[in-house]
Amino acid sequence: MATKIHMEALSPTMEEGQLVQWLKSEGDEISTGDIVAEIETDKATMELVARGDGILRKIFLSAGGTAEVGAVIAVIAGGDEDISGIQGTTGGTVSPAPPPDTQAQTPPVPPAEVPPPPAHENLAVVDGKIPPMPGRVKASPLARRLAEEMGVDLANVQGSGPGGRVVKRDIEAAIASNDSAEEAASWTLEESEYEDVPTSQMRKTIAKRLVTSIGPVPTFYLTVDVDMERVIQAKSSINTMLEPKGMKISINDVVLKAVAAALRRHPNCNAQWHEGFVRRFNAVHLGVAVAVDDGLITPVIKNAHSKGIARIGSEVRELAGRAREKRLQPDEYTGATFSVSNLGMFGIQEFTAIINPPEAAILAVGGIEDAPVVMSGEIVMRPRMRITMSCDHRVIDGAQGARFLQTLKSMLEEPTTILV
Repeated sequence: MATKIHMEALSPTMEEGQLVQWLKSEGDEISTGDIVAEIETDKATMELVARGDGILRKIFLSAGGTAEVGAVIAVIAGGDEDISGIQGTTGGTVSPAPPPDTQAQTPPVPPAEVPPPPAHENLAVVDGKIPPMPGRVKASPLARRLAEEMGVDLANVQGSGPGGRVVKRDIEAAIASNDSAEEAASWTLEESEYEDVPTSQMRKTIAKRLVTSIGPVPTFYLTVDVDMERVIQAKSSINTMLEPKGMKISINDVVLKAVAAALRRHPNCNAQWHEGFVRRFNAVHLGVAVAVDDGLITPVIKNAHSKGIARIGSEVRELAGRAREKRLQPDEYTGATFSVSNLGMFGIQEFTAIINPPEAAILAVGGIEDAPVVMSGEIVMRPRMRITMSCDHRVIDGAQGARFLQTLKSMLEEPTTILV
């Protein structure tokens, strides 16, 4: 009996998938459990396994094609089984066209002979000057040198000098749209003015979820300024102890540990909004935003409240690495109760993050910079960091969010409270 290969829901939020590549070809023997294809979901690239035995008789969806969940994309059947009645979803990379029938080709027409250009000595002299040779662009020596350095084809430049002569300003105008000489050197008029980049499954899902969040979610923001001197000292001491083991932690690891500890004291912020009820969690599952080539994904540190800083850091780096390779499993990027996004490493001092429903909040962490503060009546420079919390007002009130940030601030300014 024929077995249809469907586009399966390989993640909880997947609505459609893109076929990255087939790992089997038509005519191959297939057994149940064999990995037959790779599918790009809204979160990662997943493996599609066969649900039957036989021969891969027909592939409907080619590499690069997209199909909705449940669509038939291929058929496994016996060698002599009739599958003509099975319809599937097509699309993807078009197979190269077969070579044309050489017998039916029209003999090529030989190019017309082009007479050679007249010799230089036959050109007429006007006003004591020899005109430029046919095909030669009139340009000043400076314009020629600049064009050569910048890789600009003089034949494609409209001259504005006397008699249509190309001058320096014409070359500068040709490269004005480029940000650097390197970009200008590779620029040609044949290049398109823009590029339409196909939307990946991840980017489509990000777009849908952000619209869902910004529209109906009543969001307010709370910002607090934190003195990070003690965290920097603690990080240095911990890394000295971890060095013999080949391990180290980052400032972000300390922040994540502090967030998990603070959420345990404020479970009303460790919550999700659902129609008809608010779900408050005892366990803290932290979503950590990771930038990937075509979007953003939030691997989840499960039970972060029960893990030490070194372990949190190790898990973050391991999950982030596999996220960039699109190798995360669905249970590794779902189930977050609270999320953290850190852009401090990019020099961003302060920003607001968009809540990822159904979570009720997300924390935006900025960079650390020295700032003047008053201590004991004196102005001194201290390392400061701004953190902004985006809150769903249906779940978290202003005072509740403020108390959470007060606790988080105190933990970061005295990190021994989360190290013992």
